[in-house]
This record gives sequence, C-alpha cells and structure tokens, in this order.
Amino acid sequence: MDMALNDRSTDSNSMTFGEDELETLSPPDARPLAIEAVGLVKSFDGTRAVDGVDISVAEGAIYGILGPNGAGKTTTLRMLLGIIDPDEGVRRVFGHDRPHDIGRLIGYLPEERGLYPAMKAIEAIAFMGALRGLPLKEGRERGMELLEKHGLGYAAQRQIRQLSKGMAQTVQLLGTLVHRPRLVVLDEPFSGLDAINQGKLEGMIRSLAEEGVTVIFSTHVIHHAERLCEGVAIIAGGKVPYAGSVETARDRIPAQVRLETRAREGGWTAALPEDTRREGDFFYFPLPETGIEPLLRTLIEGEAGILSLSIERAGLHDAFVAIAGEAAARQLEADAAGDAA
Repeated sequence: MDMALNDRSTDSNSMTFGEDELETLSPPDARPLAIEAVGLVKSFDGTRAVDGVDISVAEGAIYGILGPNGAGKTTTLRMLLGIIDPDEGVRRVFGHDRPHDIGRLIGYLPEERGLYPAMKAIEAIAFMGALRGLPLKEGRERGMELLEKHGLGYAAQRQIRQLSKGMAQTVQLLGTLVHRPRLVVLDEPFSGLDAINQGKLEGMIRSLAEEGVTVIFSTHVIHHAERLCEGVAIIAGGKVPYAGSVETARDRIPAQVRLETRAREGGWTAALPEDTRREGDFFYFPLPETGIEPLLRTLIEGEAGILSLSIERAGLHDAFVAIAGEAAARQLEADAAGDAA
C-alpha cells in the first residue's frame, strides 16, 4: 500500500490594512518587512492598471508576483521601487516611503533588458554598480569575482554584442547584484532563458536568500513560483485576490485521494465520500476533513482489499485557477507556451 500523508498549513490568509496600520503590518513569522504596500492604485489614460494592491514581504524571503501578461505586475513593481508613484495607497521599502532615498540597498532588473552593445562585460557590470554609488574600481574587482564565480570569467573583456543572449542576461543580472543590495527585484527574469540558464538563475535566487537578501520577482510561469517562493501575490486584472504563503494557497483546495481496491463492490463503498468518482479500478475523491484514518479502518474491516492508496496535495496551478479564475489561468498558460515556442 502506497500512502503519502501531508501536514496541512494553518497559516491565516492575508488581510487588508488601512494606511494608519502600516506600522503594525507584518507577516505571520514577525520578521521585519522589506516591502509593505497597502491599497496601491495606478491608472493610465483613465484605465486602472493596478487596483488596490496589498503586499507584505519579509526580509530574507523569496516572493513572487504571479499573473498573466498585462495583469499589472510590472506597474506594481515600479510603484514599489518608487520609479512611478501610486495614485492612491502607501508603499514602504525597509520602512522608507521614498525608495529612491535607499537606492543603494536595492538591485533592480527590469523586464526590458538593456546593455550598451559596444561595452565590455566587466565594464557593463562596473557601470551598473556605479549607478548605485559603487566606485568603478571596486565595481570592476567585484564584477570579475562574480563573472568567475558564475563561469564567465573568460568573457570579461568581450563586448556585449559578442555574447549569447543568455550570457548577456547573466551579465546584466550580475550588474544588478554587484553593489550587494539587500533587496533584489527581478521583473520576468526567466523570460527568454533556456532551461539550463533558468536552472542557473533559480540557483542564484536561492543563494541570495541564503545570504539574507530579499528577492521579489514577477513571473507568468507557475512552476518557478512554486519551486522558489515562500510567498506569492496572485494578480489578475490589476487586482490581487490572494497574497500570502504558497502553502496556504495550496491548502485552499482539499488534497485528492486515489484508491485502488481488489474488491469491486461491498458495504465499504457506502463510507466513500458522496463526490467520489470511479475510473476503471480506481476511486477518486477529496481527502475527508476527518482525515484518511477512519476511512481506512472501514475499508480494512469491510475487506475491500486495498491495493494502493495515494494522497496528492493540490499544486499552485490548481490554487491559481480557484483564486484567479479559469480565464486568467488559460491566459497564464498561453503566455508560458509563448515563451517556450
């Protein structure tokens, strides 16, 4: 008999706070906040691109903003960073409501990649560090360390135009990190990368978090958020219907049980949940609120002859569908398929 039982999270869902409550806004683990935002609104030409976004990100966390293209992810990130101001709402970064004042603590990789084609890789990294206040000499030294660490030391003197797309994106990411920020914000960082470079980027993000750096990134690819993030904000149509832990999002949908028995019929079938469906030799149903143990006793006593029993927890994709709706989920899948094409 194959059984896999999972503990279910008891974390509460996110709540909405007024501006006067920002001082007490904190995630469940009470770590200091790197980012806090309440009621962010932004309109362009009379159309609301972002409509009342609430987000809180603890220091040292990996946090994802997950949604289809055009949902408001980039606008939200730009408001959080102070690149644009919200029409309504409040945002703070490390307690500051003017993020530009602490620009040296922040590294930002925009969705629109842009490096000077004629600039050498090492100079591009040093230049990006200088924009955050790092002396050029120190930027070159740190840049060389980063290039060698990530296997690109041989390309330090190559012009950006001579690099592959993946290498150029890595150079720009290293330029985002060279001044050693406490907060790293990445807008669609996986877009355009092949599977190998996506894996390398995931490793870099995990390493940053292990060093205590807060990482927030936007994505329309669910498996990146599910593998990396402890928290997510699901955004669709400029609204955030859910912001909280990945575990809590998944627990909104009951785990699914798959049962295979030797016996086809018997009194024990009456103990199966009403919404059980049968497909061939298998029974499928949501995990009962009372757990699987009471049902197991009935199956054993009724001589059902259990051949296999597995419990599969809902994934983040299922949670996204339940929270944001099927239309947003279909658009998310279409966007991800477009990247792969």
